[in-house]
Amino acid sequence: MPVLLPPALEQFLDLLRCPTCRARRLHPEPGALRCAAGHSFDIARHGYAGLLTGGRATSGDDGAMVRARDRFLATGGYARIRQAVARLAADSAPQRGTVVDVGCGTGYYLAGVLDRLPGAHGLGLDTSVRALRSAARAHDRGAAVAWDVFRRFPLADGAADVVLDVFAPRNPAEFRRVLRPTGRLIVVRPTTRHLAELHGRVPGTITVDPAKEQRLHRALAPCFEAVVTERVEHPVVLSRRQALDLVGMTPSARHLNGADLTGDGLLPDRVTVSVLVTAYRPR
Repeated sequence: MPVLLPPALEQFLDLLRCPTCRARRLHPEPGALRCAAGHSFDIARHGYAGLLTGGRATSGDDGAMVRARDRFLATGGYARIRQAVARLAADSAPQRGTVVDVGCGTGYYLAGVLDRLPGAHGLGLDTSVRALRSAARAHDRGAAVAWDVFRRFPLADGAADVVLDVFAPRNPAEFRRVLRPTGRLIVVRPTTRHLAELHGRVPGTITVDPAKEQRLHRALAPCFEAVVTERVEHPVVLSRRQALDLVGMTPSARHLNGADLTGDGLLPDRVTVSVLVTAYRPR
């Protein structure tokens, strides 16, 4: 039986563009989206559209990482980050605006923004099939599409009122292209203090390069200027299960195995959450 078009995805049909021929809009047919030239893209039974062509990217989170992220985020450990993102988005977006979350993961932050904007609709882009399964059901006004941040987005020019980039790779030129002139880009990135308690205790965990902030500003400066920056920093007390999930949901998980975490005292019972959240306007 063909998969039905999810209502949240239907809201984006006027804004989505064929990733193969770019200019053509996508139209629904049973179980798929198709452009006028005949390029067709499946709608997965989990509710997301598979627009990624030419082979799948390999950097997406695997199933274990996604399950760890779902469990940890459910504890509220990053709730203050989500609140800051939603507040900055709501400060600049119309109530019935369009939000695009690039590298959306499980849809946690996009759902927070949509809760703050009751009339808005959101679209999450990610390469991870496992994450997209969660993102497609994270919010009833949130849709999800398989896509690679480093390629031209399958969206019309000026499609979005807000673009989110939370702990994700960045494509400044595409952010600028899909944002409306009055739109906002909201970027979340870690400071050097973020999860610092892990770095000296758990072998293989990835530290934050002190020069990362300068590189971010150099990359965004041609297209954007900062409007406001908020620092979110606070301690989080962890159970052993939560500590394992926190490590398991980060990029460090790709460099670790179970044996790396079995030593006594390796996992801290508290960590520092420390991130910067910046809203940028297009130049």
